[in-house]
Amino acid sequence: MPIRHSIIHQIDKKPDGSPAVLHISSAELIESQATENLLNDFNEAYNAKQGKGWGFFHHESGAYPFSGWLKGFYDGGDFIEFSQIAVENLTKLMEESNLSIGGHVLFAHYQQGLTDYLVVALLQHSESITVNADLTVTTSKHVDFGSITLAARINLSEWRNNPGSRQYVSYIKDKTGKKSSEYFRDFIGCQEGVDGPGETRTLLKAFSDFVESEDVPEESAREKTQALVSYSMAQAKLGEPITLDELSELIDEDRPKAFYDFIRNKDYGLSPEIPADKRTLNQFRRFTGRAEGLSISFEQHLLGSKIEFDKEAGTLTVRGLPTQLTDQLKRASG
Repeated sequence: MPIRHSIIHQIDKKPDGSPAVLHISSAELIESQATENLLNDFNEAYNAKQGKGWGFFHHESGAYPFSGWLKGFYDGGDFIEFSQIAVENLTKLMEESNLSIGGHVLFAHYQQGLTDYLVVALLQHSESITVNADLTVTTSKHVDFGSITLAARINLSEWRNNPGSRQYVSYIKDKTGKKSSEYFRDFIGCQEGVDGPGETRTLLKAFSDFVESEDVPEESAREKTQALVSYSMAQAKLGEPITLDELSELIDEDRPKAFYDFIRNKDYGLSPEIPADKRTLNQFRRFTGRAEGLSISFEQHLLGSKIEFDKEAGTLTVRGLPTQLTDQLKRASG
């Protein structure tokens, strides 16, 4: 993962309402293992975040100047100058909103495969205890990647090469700090373009319809479900979208276009690439419940076939019980 440019500035803003103080760096981070580890750890934490938003830039304007500054840099401008003017604007918005404490602001331009990315993130620190070589203890600070709530990642290649795309910017949607995440999204100049959870739910509905229409045997349906979930979760872990043609090939190697053609012919309105929503995917794996000595767990595709749910009565009807369970019940009732 070659890092093209990276720099860190600091916004010193206390929660007591005192004015923010900006400390601007005049030099990029040097190439080192520490810099590489920083970006790797950030990406791992960012990819693990659930509830991200996906969108695209507003038209460049006085209210949304970020995309213009980014274009100037990406067309051959100076990275340091771009980051400095951007962080000055972020400080101004932070001061106006009075909704956030400060932190270290990371700007990183890097390449993953053939794709260029830009990361912008506000990093916080935590204190930890270190045992020294002489067996004394001291406190030290480290970047707390688990507390990242203000961050965005821009697929620069998608932005420049696919003008019609509506999902080249991803950003964290922090439910506990909605107004803070909104001012950060305004700083980036991003508008929501794709409903990740909604698109993922539609994809899973299309898959269930496909399995039913093909009259897929239970064992094969289970394998296809596992293939879908495994691929989609792997893409989410990498921060990459689900690609429908790749998914179609994984679901049915003998007919690699079958699922893709089914989606297109039924007109589910899905984009060729879908941002994977991990929470929705996790819910698709199984329905589970436990109470008063009763434990129930089953895969979603069984609902409506082997398992019927009566919403009004709040009951489940299960057909085709496992032989082992049936034998136990017969012995108990005999």
